[in-house]
Amino acid sequence: MGLSIGLVGLPNVGKSTTFNALTKAQNAEAANYPFCTIEPNKAVVPVPDSRLQALAKIVNPERIQYSTLDFVDIAGLVKGASKGEGLGNKFLSNIRETEVILHIVRCFEDDNIVHTEASIDPLRDVEIIEGELILADIEVLQNRADRLKKQAKTDKTAAALLALAEELLEYLADGNLARNFHKCDSEEYKQLNHEVRLLTGKEIMYGANVDEDGLLEDSDFVIKLKEHAAKNSCELIKLCAKIEEELIGLSDDEAEEFLSSLGVEESGLSQIIQKGFDKLGLMSYFTAGVKEVRAWTIRKNTTAPKAAAVIHNDFEKGFIRAEVIAYSDFVTCGGENKAKEAGKMRLEGKEYIVQDGDIMHFRFNL
Repeated sequence: MGLSIGLVGLPNVGKSTTFNALTKAQNAEAANYPFCTIEPNKAVVPVPDSRLQALAKIVNPERIQYSTLDFVDIAGLVKGASKGEGLGNKFLSNIRETEVILHIVRCFEDDNIVHTEASIDPLRDVEIIEGELILADIEVLQNRADRLKKQAKTDKTAAALLALAEELLEYLADGNLARNFHKCDSEEYKQLNHEVRLLTGKEIMYGANVDEDGLLEDSDFVIKLKEHAAKNSCELIKLCAKIEEELIGLSDDEAEEFLSSLGVEESGLSQIIQKGFDKLGLMSYFTAGVKEVRAWTIRKNTTAPKAAAVIHNDFEKGFIRAEVIAYSDFVTCGGENKAKEAGKMRLEGKEYIVQDGDIMHFRFNL
């Protein structure tokens, strides 16, 4: 669907290790030196969803197909990135192409792993990265404002955009993220953001990379990062990239047993994928047959014909009706036929807004 999550952070904070774990393959070279990642690595990651397993137990299909997310591993940023330091301009443009930022922040001590700033300080590290993103936003916004000044003399719309751009420039100059600007819901802001794709206007999730002990008890590093995340209305997810990488190659049952032995209920990366899916405004509906049980990715608030188009464009063109069974009804009744017998199947028309987890079958004319 052209939507992706970009992994950012200082060099050597665990981004590539996290990426390896996300993709369950050694696609990104993890090395103990800055800039081991030069070109952005891209991967398509299945979205964990226990509902598919529950459906499969009932339907017994030949295969299961999960929804997916695109992740991009972007090379480590450094101070001066907005001015081109450390190939910064290239990396910033890579971030601009993503829709959500996953900011990996190191929250553990280890003398064997070098840190570009020579000490562990999550808030300082976040300030460095976000400072560079702010400076990059100021540059592109200033360029847009300069062009608007000429148009504003004769164009009221341009004048309104210019006024907002100048107000936002002041806000950014004070060290604030565009996503917290009080006029984010205005049409002028939306238009400006569409034109310049503000880096600090994106959704942000913080990945607190901890050691094994940090999975069970929050360190001072994590507590401070949580406070920063809450202040900016952002998600914070705790993970141990080293442990997540050890899960690679394990079966689901083995991974669950391993996490349980550590006292952890759910993988940090599973949480990242699921919350990232939600941050992108996405959800899944299902089809369930003997050939496959499959999750189809759609945007929230999608109508039935548009949802059908995800399977095939012709389904939208010839849409008649949709047979819909809520996930809970399908599972409780033990399948499609019993759900129909219990009166739990509904016929929905073109205006129906698909709900997360709906099991659907489309009627259409070709």
